[in-house]
Amino acid sequence: MTTQLKPLLRRWEWQAEAACRGMDSSVFFSPPGERGSARRRREQRAQEICRQCPVRVPCAGFAATSEQRYGVWGGSTEADRRATPATPDTPNP
Repeated sequence: MTTQLKPLLRRWEWQAEAACRGMDSSVFFSPPGERGSARRRREQRAQEICRQCPVRVPCAGFAATSEQRYGVWGGSTEADRRATPATPDTPNP
């Protein structure tokens, strides 16, 4: 039996360069009951991190193609992704 680890690893290697690597996930994913201005502030902080990230595009593409419903990915919020569904060829910004 042969395994195909190398192609699988290549699919994820962008994560090693992510600006968020090692950060607490609560920056990008809302805690239970978070609403209104608290949510907007958290999302804005996350988006600031994403704006400076060298792998923003692959991250946003991953979120779009894997239909991530929660969190900020590649600078796009849950609401952004719902408002602008991506096609397989065109990930959300």
